[in-house]
Amino acid sequence: MSIVLTGEGLTVEKVVRIARHNEKVELGKDALDRIKVCRAMLEKKIVAGEIMYGVNTGIGEFSEVVLDDDQVKDFQKYLVYNHAAGIGDPAPIEYVRGAMAGRINVHAHGNSGCRPVITQTLVEMLNKGVTPFVCQKGSVGASGDLAPMSQIALLLMGEGQAYYKGELLDGKEAMDKAGIEIPGLEARDGLATINGSNVLTAMSAILIYDTNNWFKQAEIAAAMSLEALKANMKPYTPLLHEVRGFKGAVRSAKSIGKLVTGGDLVDGRIKCKVQDAYSMRSSPQVIGAAHDALEYAKSQVEIELNGVGDNPIFFPDKNLQISGANFQGSPVSLPMDMVGAAITMVSVMSERRMNRLNHPALSVGLPAFLTKGGGMFSGLMLSQYTADMQIVEQRILSTPASIQSIPAAADQEDFVSMGMNTAIKNFQILDNAYGILGIELMAAAQALDFREFKFGKGVTKAKEVIRKYVDFLEIDRPLYPDHTAMQKLVKSCEILEEVEKEIGSLE
Repeated sequence: MSIVLTGEGLTVEKVVRIARHNEKVELGKDALDRIKVCRAMLEKKIVAGEIMYGVNTGIGEFSEVVLDDDQVKDFQKYLVYNHAAGIGDPAPIEYVRGAMAGRINVHAHGNSGCRPVITQTLVEMLNKGVTPFVCQKGSVGASGDLAPMSQIALLLMGEGQAYYKGELLDGKEAMDKAGIEIPGLEARDGLATINGSNVLTAMSAILIYDTNNWFKQAEIAAAMSLEALKANMKPYTPLLHEVRGFKGAVRSAKSIGKLVTGGDLVDGRIKCKVQDAYSMRSSPQVIGAAHDALEYAKSQVEIELNGVGDNPIFFPDKNLQISGANFQGSPVSLPMDMVGAAITMVSVMSERRMNRLNHPALSVGLPAFLTKGGGMFSGLMLSQYTADMQIVEQRILSTPASIQSIPAAADQEDFVSMGMNTAIKNFQILDNAYGILGIELMAAAQALDFREFKFGKGVTKAKEVIRKYVDFLEIDRPLYPDHTAMQKLVKSCEILEEVEKEIGSLE
């Protein structure tokens, strides 16, 4: 069943369905009517000679240059040419599809002034699998994601390049093979296609979805390590977190409690300390804070997905057009910088638990570095090195991009969000997080194999999945295949899916 784009109700989950799972979209009938009404108003204003930014004027520092009637149409072509100025490797297809869906949803409000055929062509491209080739780098996250969105707009003129059925083709060839008519660009059409932060917002939506799954797997890893370390589970009593009031902490405590349910530790049959170290007893507060940060970021991203990010903006009911800065990416880049830092924070705690599993003075009787033959063998000693290297990279990348503005366009654009930098580095942070958490999960499974008591149902299932991919380390072997296998396993969410089948959702 198609997802109907109406200008409202576009969620993170729906973006993932469109972008990653190729779900088809429709433009709502009322939305199409609104686009037609807005376009009619714009055309009347053009005929009347009203000065409108980016329609019959230049852009940026050239906004005071008024174009004559012969220049208005060609201006959109040269605008797109000039702004298709990215560099380097292509963005993944799911980022581009997500951006196209977001742009359609902006148009659906009926405030952008483009011809209806422009929006309808974007819909058709999504549904027929024509995805423009877009360089990932080039946007500063203000005036929209101009460089990548312009590579999308090139297809509307039958130019550029696009992926179709697994091949990278010239734009016109891709459109022809898919049976999509090329609409061309007339007054306003180009700017209405490119002037929003749709790529960084789509990337942020996808990252939020994946990060939520990663946080849940961080709770699985925590539960496994806690059982292996014979933790005191009283700090995971939901009442303790309810009295403080942070929703994320309550959620996290309940999830970890659910994972250990049915085991000897939580049932009081295993002796434990009165009070454990912070990395063992404050997981709900830390992972919970990350959940809360992610929830806030999700709320901001979904506002942007359903808002009018454009310039100028047209109000047909008031016969009015207003030029402003609704393309500015800061409302997304600032909370998403926080998400990157949150992933790093949870990764640091993961490594600290892994350290305790390895450390003979901290591991509550586990063999040093989780090996039976210490001296001859070094066990998981070097696994910690690999985790630590990735954490340092995360820390470097966790510096906010949203404070890194560099003025451009002769200081007309003297503050920009750098939100694309936020989006790109967040995926690098998350990629490292898959590896770090994979190493903790591997170490926890190794440690549990040294214990001889009953584990929680969720922990038992997680260990069972891990053992499908990584064997118990009886004697030393090269560990890079195990580390890489665990990184891929965490990214695949197979552990999470199997655990949730066993004990229910960790939401």
